[in-house]
Amino acid sequence: MSGGEASEGAVDTVEREHTHHRLPIEFAVPSPERHPLVMWAWGLLKLDFTGIVFSALFFCWSLTPSLLPRDWLFQGLIGGINAAIGYGFGVAVGWAARRWYLDRKTWWPMPRRVELYVKFAIPPLAILASLYMLYLSAGWQRELAALMDAEGTTTTGYFRTGALSIGVAALFISGMRVLRDLVRFVARQLNKVVKMPREVANVIGVVLIVVLVIALVQGVLLRAVSDVTNSIFSLQNNETREGAEQPTEPERSGSPQSLAPWDTLGFEGRNFVSSGLSAQEISYGLGQPALEPIRAYAGLETAETQDERLDIVVQELERTGAFERQALVVVPTTGTGWVNPTAIEAEELMFGGDVATVAAQYSYLPSWISFLAERDKAAEAGKALIDKVHERWLQEPEATRPKLYVYGESLGTQSGEGAFDGLAEIRDSVDGVLWVGPPNANRLWSQFKNRRDPGSPEVRPVYADGLVVRFADNSSGIPPEGQPWLSPRILYVQHASDPVVWWSPDLLFERPDWLSEAPGPDRLPDMRWFPIVTFWQVAADLTNAAGVPDGHGHNYGTLVLDGWVAVAAPAGWTAEDTEKVRAVMDEYAGRDGPEK
Repeated sequence: MSGGEASEGAVDTVEREHTHHRLPIEFAVPSPERHPLVMWAWGLLKLDFTGIVFSALFFCWSLTPSLLPRDWLFQGLIGGINAAIGYGFGVAVGWAARRWYLDRKTWWPMPRRVELYVKFAIPPLAILASLYMLYLSAGWQRELAALMDAEGTTTTGYFRTGALSIGVAALFISGMRVLRDLVRFVARQLNKVVKMPREVANVIGVVLIVVLVIALVQGVLLRAVSDVTNSIFSLQNNETREGAEQPTEPERSGSPQSLAPWDTLGFEGRNFVSSGLSAQEISYGLGQPALEPIRAYAGLETAETQDERLDIVVQELERTGAFERQALVVVPTTGTGWVNPTAIEAEELMFGGDVATVAAQYSYLPSWISFLAERDKAAEAGKALIDKVHERWLQEPEATRPKLYVYGESLGTQSGEGAFDGLAEIRDSVDGVLWVGPPNANRLWSQFKNRRDPGSPEVRPVYADGLVVRFADNSSGIPPEGQPWLSPRILYVQHASDPVVWWSPDLLFERPDWLSEAPGPDRLPDMRWFPIVTFWQVAADLTNAAGVPDGHGHNYGTLVLDGWVAVAAPAGWTAEDTEKVRAVMDEYAGRDGPEK
C-alpha cells in the first residue's frame, strides 16, 4: 500500500518536474505555505481516485451475505476493514498501471476536461452503489435471520453501517499512511548517511519498518496481551458461577471425599462438577433405575504440573469406581476448561447414569484466544489426558472394562485429535469418537475432508464409503443403522453455517469447494466468494458463532444427543429411547446456565 501511494506526498515537486504529465487523479488542493504538521495531517486525508473505486467495490462485496446474520455494528466494522483493504489494493493497482502501461501511451494523461469529469463522477457513483448495496444487504440479512429463526434487521437501521464503515476505513487508511511516512523518513535518513539510491533506500526502509512492526507485535504486544488476558481470566477462574455449589456426592470431583479440592477446580471445573442431573432426576425422567453419574476433573490449581494433575484425575477415576461403569468418556476441554453441559447430560441420560466423564483444564484463556495463541498447547494437553486415561484403562480386564469414548467440541476437537497420529491409532485405542464443530485447522478432519470420495460435497463429505468416519450436519443426516458402519465409529457433526468449521486463511485468495457447491441446509444460496472480503466476512461471523438459535452456527443444541446415539448407543437402543432422552433434556434445558 505504501508503495502505491508514493506519488501523494510529493504533489508540488512532481508537477514542477513533469509538467507534461498530470498526477494520478486525487483529492488535492493548491498548497500555500503552511505549518509542516498541518501539511502532514492534510496528507492523511487526501484520497486517490483509483483507491476510491476499489474501496467501494470491496465495501459492496462485504455487504453480500455470509454464514450468519450480522447486525449493523458488525457489518460496519467488517465493511470498514474491507473498504480500507480495497483502497490500498486500488492505489497499488493504479500505481502499477501508470508506471508500466499508461505512461507509455501517447493518449495519457487524459485531457484536463475528462479528468475533471472523472473526479466529480467517481465519489457520487461510489456512494450510490454503496447505498444500493446496503439496501440489498438488509434484505439478505432478513432472509438469513428467517432461515435461522432469529430476529431480522430493518432497512433504515442497517444504513448506519455506511457511516460506521467510513470511520473504520478512515482510521485504517490513516494508520497505513503513518507507516508510509515512517518508511520515507527512514529512506531519507539512509540517503543522508549512506548516500544510496532512493529506490534502494525505500526498499530498505520498508524492510526495516516491517521488521520493527513484526517485532513489536510479536515481542511486545502479543506478550503484553497474553499477560493481561492471563491475568484477567485467571481472576475469573477463581470465581464461581451463581448457583454453583460444592457437590456432596462422592462421585463428583470437588466433593468432601475428592482428591481434587473444590476451590482448585477453576470457574469451568466447578460448573462441570456441580451441574447435571442426579441419579434420582435421571431415574424420574426415564422411568427406570439409574446410577449417579461420575464426573472427574482437575483444574490448573489442583496441582503444580500437568503430570501431577493427570495423576489426580486417574486417582479420582479409581476412587469413584469409574472403571466399573458401562462407559468412560474422555473430554479434552476448550481453552478455559469448559465442557459442554448439554453433551455430558446427553450421554449420562443415554447410559442411565452408568457412565464416568473425565476432563482437565489446561489454560486460563477462552477458546478464541487459545485457538490463536495456544493450538499446540491444546493438542499436547489433549494427548496427555487421553494417553493417561487410556494407559490406566488398559490395566483393566478386557472383558469387564468400560467402553472408552472421546468427545470434543470446538477447540476441544483439536485437543482430542492431538492424541492420535491417524485413523489406525484411533481404531486401536478407543471404542468411539464424537467430535462436534471442528475448527478448519484440525489436522485429521482436514485429511478426511480432503480425501473424501469423489462427488461428495465438502460441507458433508463421505470418506471411504463412510465405513468408519462419517460427517453429519443435522439429525436426519446421521445414517440409519441399516447402513454398514464399522466399530469403533468416528462421527464429525458440523453445521453448514458454522464459521468455526469453515474459517481458514485460505479464504483470502482461494475459493473453497463449499462455496462452489450447492449450499448446505442453513446457508443462503446468495453467498459468494470474493478475494480477501470473504475471509473477513467469515472472521466476523466467528465473533457470533454461538449466538444464533440451536441447530445453526456453532450452537449444536441437542444434536449432540443424536451424535452420541449414532456412536455409542447401548444395545437395544431405539428411536423412541432417543426422543425420551431429548424430552428430558428439553425439560431441564437452561438449568446449567450459559455454555461459555
